[in-house]
Amino acid sequence: MAVNPSIVTRDVDKLAAKTGNVYESVFIVSQRAKQVAVKTKEELTQKLAEFASNIDNLEEIFENREQIEISRFYERQPKPTSIALDEFTEEKVEYRWRDEE
Repeated sequence: MAVNPSIVTRDVDKLAAKTGNVYESVFIVSQRAKQVAVKTKEELTQKLAEFASNIDNLEEIFENREQIEISRFYERQPKPTSIALDEFTEEKVEYRWRDEE
């Protein structure tokens, strides 16, 4: 069984040290990952919208080479959770809690 090189072991204590609670840190990272995923999806949708056509024909069966390259580029990018974790550990993410009433 091959090991996926994109899998990285994280020190939970270091992750918890930033907020004082592991669950709060994971929550912050998950919210940032959602932001990254939405932004990436919007970019991809905009780029692929250029290739969309309203007419159904046989030429649609053959995919555009540029469209394939764009899709492959986005497939090779790191996952949103990895990006968010790196940003959190490097203290590039700003967060705040709402004041309790």
